[in-house]
Amino acid sequence: MAQQDTDQQHVGVLPVDDEGFVVDTEDCEEREQAYRERGTSRPITVVGNPVLHKECKDVTEFDDELAKLVDDMFASQRTAEGVGLAANQIGVDLKVFVYDCPDDEGNRHVGVVCNPKLVELPAETRRLDDSNEGCLSVPTAYMPLARPDYAEVTGQDEKGNPIKVRGTGYFARCLQHETDHLYGYLYIDRLSKRDRKDALRQMAENEPRYPVVAND
Repeated sequence: MAQQDTDQQHVGVLPVDDEGFVVDTEDCEEREQAYRERGTSRPITVVGNPVLHKECKDVTEFDDELAKLVDDMFASQRTAEGVGLAANQIGVDLKVFVYDCPDDEGNRHVGVVCNPKLVELPAETRRLDDSNEGCLSVPTAYMPLARPDYAEVTGQDEKGNPIKVRGTGYFARCLQHETDHLYGYLYIDRLSKRDRKDALRQMAENEPRYPVVAND
């Protein structure tokens, strides 16, 4: 996305709070820096490439290869100045996304989710936010898109431990946006035909500020 147990029993990458959600707001700078310094930045795949338009494969091997992918994703995200990145955005057909995203209260969240699933929330608890949304795979384009202003995602961390992540405001939008990617949806797929056309026009008229993979 373009730019916004007890602790002793928990054996995951991140600690959890009293409700079982990961605490992803601590040591953000150190953790993000460690990931990206181990990684190699890769060019971003843009709309039109088949890998972006189909559901990705589940992560089943939580090994060194996955750890290297996560490092590369953080490096790529930083190069592109994004707040979230899905694996298929660098051409990898796996259900994993990384994020380095603030919420509307200014809290920074950094983490990794494999095999994410959005939790279906009761309709009466949903409040829609129709802020602008952008995507590294649709560079330079921004359009308003209504999404719930709170989101919960279940999945696994990069070691295979089950996790729950929640977010509000901009971070909630990020969680929904990145999960969408891994099931073959871009945010422009949720726009009206007119707005989608406008977004693609914006993309065509401007140059991306980071390396991208050209569609032949």
